[in-house]
Amino acid sequence: MSSALFSPISFRGLTLPNRIVVSPMCQYASVNGSATDWHLMHLGSLSMGAAGLVMVEMTNVALQGRISPRCAALCSDENEAALKRVIDFCRTYGVAKLGIQLAHAGRKGSQQPPAEGGKPLTQEQGAWQTVAPSAIAYGEGWPTPHALTRDEIRQVIADHVRAVQRAQHLGFDVVEMHGAHGYLVHQFLSPLSNRRTDEYGGSLENRMRFALETFAAMRAAWPAEKPMGIRVSATDWVDGGWSPDEAVVFGRELKAIGCDYVDTSSGGLDPRQKIPLAPGYQAPFAARIRSEAGIATMSVGLIDKPEQAEQIIASGQADLVVLARGALYDPRWAWHAAEALGAETQYAPKYRVCHPSLRPELFPHRRKPA
Repeated sequence: MSSALFSPISFRGLTLPNRIVVSPMCQYASVNGSATDWHLMHLGSLSMGAAGLVMVEMTNVALQGRISPRCAALCSDENEAALKRVIDFCRTYGVAKLGIQLAHAGRKGSQQPPAEGGKPLTQEQGAWQTVAPSAIAYGEGWPTPHALTRDEIRQVIADHVRAVQRAQHLGFDVVEMHGAHGYLVHQFLSPLSNRRTDEYGGSLENRMRFALETFAAMRAAWPAEKPMGIRVSATDWVDGGWSPDEAVVFGRELKAIGCDYVDTSSGGLDPRQKIPLAPGYQAPFAARIRSEAGIATMSVGLIDKPEQAEQIIASGQADLVVLARGALYDPRWAWHAAEALGAETQYAPKYRVCHPSLRPELFPHRRKPA
């Protein structure tokens, strides 16, 4: 029986050989927003066969949009040149398609990396003024952000467009806008963080306006033959917050302006959230957006078993599965999943020698692939 997980899927001019995606994962290893040797090792390793598509970590469209001083950015020639070195390596030696997630942290910026405590930076540590749709702090002990003016909103949209143009210079296959996890786009969407009284706040239509305007501007700057998607939190997990019903409406609006997929996550906006963690706990959100908005979805969240991933795809809950820590734990996850499911997947040429079909002493049941 053929594997659904290892069937190809196409978006515009891009065909992925399987339905496995490595999630964008913050590495807190950048210098002034620029990639380092860590990224060469990290992304280079994942590009050898962890998935059909490898996403570069949340990469911010302005230095002020970073979560921490160690986060990635794509807002200068130096940022672009440093990332080019990494991407060129992945292209030369790896087999995965490559995407990048573009973002702005909003009120969740200017904080320490998680390994250093994840608390707001002090002035002595180089804190900067954060921004948000409204002057509402993320939580107790967090600084109050500056509420963006209309002119400043237009500047943030322009920053996203310039980052898209740089992503095209670098030859990425996919661009993803980060609209989840409590960062700036999500802050505009949720009534918990958006208390504006102008055209960017209040009704659902108004709260979606910034996200849709930004996505449309990015889509116009990105080649028509290349796919563009978005990561969305389907719920805040807080009463009175952003809801799955609203996420479905948002998905329909995104599809209408050229969005190719919704990478479906949840939470991150409010410290009061109560998330019922369990394997595949976010797959039902992806299934609902896929069904009711009529758009392709990715499912992320505690997915690590090949059989679990296969079931999510085969049952139609999502079109792709996204692995984060599972891919870090096993950078050859796709190879091992293919063996478990009786499928074939790509190997980087320099690693071809370890293919099970070439080691009959250990894998006597395997035949050489066609």
